[in-house]
Formats: sequence, structure tokens, C-alpha cells
Amino acid sequence: MVRAAVLPAVGAPLEVTDIDLPDPGPGQVRVRLAAAGVCHSDLSLSNGTMRVPVPAVLGHEGAGTVVAVGEGVTGVAPGAGVVLNWAPSCGSCHACSLGEVWLCANALGGAADVYAHTADGTDLHPGLNVAAFAEETVVSESCLLPLPEGIPLTDAALLGCAVLTGYGAVHHSARVREGETVAVYGAGGVGLAALQAARIAGASRIVAVDVSPEKEELARAAGATDYVIASDTTAREIRGLTGKHGVDVAVECVGRATTIRTAWDSTRRGGRTTVVGIGGKDQQVTFNALEIFHWGRTLAGCVYGNSNPAEDLPVLAEHVRAGRLDLGALVTERIALDGIPAAFDNMLAGKGGRALVVF
Repeated sequence: MVRAAVLPAVGAPLEVTDIDLPDPGPGQVRVRLAAAGVCHSDLSLSNGTMRVPVPAVLGHEGAGTVVAVGEGVTGVAPGAGVVLNWAPSCGSCHACSLGEVWLCANALGGAADVYAHTADGTDLHPGLNVAAFAEETVVSESCLLPLPEGIPLTDAALLGCAVLTGYGAVHHSARVREGETVAVYGAGGVGLAALQAARIAGASRIVAVDVSPEKEELARAAGATDYVIASDTTAREIRGLTGKHGVDVAVECVGRATTIRTAWDSTRRGGRTTVVGIGGKDQQVTFNALEIFHWGRTLAGCVYGNSNPAEDLPVLAEHVRAGRLDLGALVTERIALDGIPAAFDNMLAGKGGRALVVF
């Protein structure tokens, strides 16, 4: 039995309780979690914005130590440090054949499996494959990446989603070039990672946009040269900071129609907007045909930073070791499992960066 944060039904409060976690079966690995980040995607799963089989144990950004392996597992052994990969690619679907592993059609196939049970025998599903909101979890070997050398386990949890997503949005999707100007909308965990990534890319001006004045210090520490409080005049303010042209690149990490539209409006003619935030179906973004032609801007979605975790994790680790990427700076709160509901409330209120569950 291990302690876990269980989502009993969509829209219901999380329940921290004991669950019965079986030994790993063929191809599976049991991991003792060191830390798990609380991501906005977890909130979206809990409130129904994204669909998940329930009851479920959420949490998809984590790192820990292998404690047992099932038959046929050869890539890891007990005692090894690992980073959880919630979206492992199958290598054989159409997207994988194109090299777009972040769009793998089978990446979330394991989320519908029964991986554990409550104390009364109720089936439990692993939210986004890995069920990191628990002291221990059992996952497919494909959901594990080796812990990079020199990276503390607790910090490494952030590499599993926030950093891969924020860094990838800047480097893979928007393809920010040295000297370009960038605006990042939303200074939560992913947004702070995107700000650091823009600094690493050599952006000449980096504008952070958020509803909260309290996040300015966090944003500037991550690399922002300017900080704008979100309002009806945000796009105009950003154009004013960039010679009335607008930024070359906008990275939207919020997932709201008004923010996406503002991000688009804040880019120059020919500018690029990358949308990282996950919005609901009710969030409708509108453009007229003439402005699409006239402005020549590009609007692109971004899944998991358009990253290949196996290739990108070593790159991120080198940035960490060289001091260019500060994982600890993303974390504004370290909590226990029972602190996750309050972390969700803080997200909804626009407070803080990443909350990190430390076991």
C-alpha cells in the first residue's frame, strides 16, 4: 500500500489515501517518487477540460528511483534514478514515421489501463500514463528516461514536463533566433521555463506578460527584460516596447482565447505565435480573412514542446550543469500530497510558479 492523491470523479476533490500498488508485470518498472510537479494539465484533467478515465491517480511530471523491475526489463535496474516520460512514442504510427514523436497516436494508450486499486478494490487508472501523485508508481519501461548525470532527483522532476515544454516551445516550435524579440504570456512553471529558454536562445528583448504583479521578480530572474501586466492594452504596450513593430515571437502559455488573440496581435508583421496553453472547447479564437493575409503572421500549436524527450533531456541537462538553466528558480512552493488542491487553487488565482510535491 502506498499513499496517493486520487481523483474519484471528474470535478471531484482529490482524496489522499492508501492504494494497493501491485508488483511490476512484464515490461513494467516500479519507481519510488522523489518529487512531482503540479502542472496545469493536471488541473485540466481534474475539471474535465481534458478527458481522463476515472478514478485515477494524476501527476505526470516526476522523477524517482527504480525499486523493482518486471520480466523482460533490460534498460533500467533497481537503484537507478529516472525521469518519468508521460508521452512515450510508439515508433511505428504515422506521426512517429515522420519524426514527429510528440504527436504519437499511441502515446497515451496506457492511461486507460488499470494499474492499481483503492483499499476497497476499486480499479484505478494512471493519469497520463505515469500516476506521479503517489509515493510510488508502476509504469511501462518506455515511460522512463535515465536521470542525467549531475542533476538532483528532486529538480529533475521539472524536466519531465515544464522544462521540456517551455524550452521546446521556444527552440523547436517558435525557433527563436539570436537577436529576436520574444513575448511570453503566462509566468507559471512552463512560462518561466520559456523565459529561460528565450534567454538561452539569445533573444535581445524578452517581455513577460501575466495578470499578477507579484510574478515580476520571478519573470525577471528567468530572463525577462520587461514585464507587462495583462490588460486590454497589452498588445499596444508590447508594440511600444519594440519600435511599434511588435515582437518577432509570442509564446502563449495560458490557453485562453483572449490571450491567444492578444499574443497574435502583439507580434510584428510576419511574426510567429506558438500556443502552448491548453484551452477548453468553449474558447473560440477568431480572425478575419483580410488580416491573415495582411499581417502574414504564423499561428502554431505546440504539444509537449514539440520535443523528443530522449534527445532533448541530455541537452537540457547540459544547460543545467553549465548554469544556463536554473530548475530551482521555477519552483515557488514545495508541498506534500495533501497540498495539491491548494496548488490547484493558486493556479486558478494566477499565483506562483511551479508547486513541487516532495516525498
